[in-house]
Amino acid sequence: MKRTITALAATAALAIGSTASAQEEASCGTIELGQVNWTGVSAKTETAAWMLEEMGYEVNVTTASVPIMFQSMAGDDLDAFLGLWLPTQRSMVKEHMVKGDIDIVTKNLKGAKYTVGVNKAAWEAGVRSFEDLAENADKFDGKILGIEAGNDGNQIIQQMIDDDAYGMSGLELQPSSEAGMLTEVQRRIDRGKWAAWLAWAPHPMNINIDLEFLNGGEDYWGPNQGGATVYTQAREGYAWSCQNVGQFLENYEFTVEEQSQMAGYVINDEMDYAEAGRKLIEEKPELLDRWFAQGGTYQTGPVKTQDGESNAKDAVSKALGL
Repeated sequence: MKRTITALAATAALAIGSTASAQEEASCGTIELGQVNWTGVSAKTETAAWMLEEMGYEVNVTTASVPIMFQSMAGDDLDAFLGLWLPTQRSMVKEHMVKGDIDIVTKNLKGAKYTVGVNKAAWEAGVRSFEDLAENADKFDGKILGIEAGNDGNQIIQQMIDDDAYGMSGLELQPSSEAGMLTEVQRRIDRGKWAAWLAWAPHPMNINIDLEFLNGGEDYWGPNQGGATVYTQAREGYAWSCQNVGQFLENYEFTVEEQSQMAGYVINDEMDYAEAGRKLIEEKPELLDRWFAQGGTYQTGPVKTQDGESNAKDAVSKALGL
């Protein structure tokens, strides 16, 4: 009798858990994603948003600076962000991670780089390190080109200048947008000048510009020429509360080559972000197996549509005509 009662209690608990899970998913019908105005992160985010909409979710995407992303997730205004670069953003996110008001869901990109780059002419003339950059400041018109104000990469460059690291106090950071920075880089190259700028991989700049990443600067950028890993974050408890979305976010990973290819469609072919993502999937349909066909930390089965009745891979494949 005791064993029967225990079995019935366990069955009831499972039923209650299933009902609670269904209710949780019903409350997760609207997803708030954050992104920064970087080609790779925006392409990943907008592609994810499009697929989630095809799965039956309502998705809002907010673009802001990196610090605002962290503050918004900590304040439960945003659900997830796909652009945490470590170690370069360590100081910006540390407080939130110590408090535990933001969760790390997964690594969505491994083998990235994030540091200062120079063009081929400068590299071949011997500018291989930050010391070389400082010694040849006049050849760069005394400027290192950056992206939007408040960005962590800009802050690192400015800190190096303020610290006179490697003799860099004679250089000046010139902030801009990503597009504005790259336009100025190309303009300088076309004029036969040297250029130094905030560079990273994956990004189509590695295809469009013959660039090299500077050696050194480990105390500021980390080892291996700014070697970095990009993480997906979510507000505290979100991936567990919304397990189907959480499982998708955990599965949603790219290689450096895949993200560069997708970003290349944006920069070189003037596609919008989601269009570039769709083209990448059409050329690599096996991505859908990676992103949807498996369970993991947050649920055992494959990712489903929002109503829980269909496989998400089938919904997205149908939308693409695959």
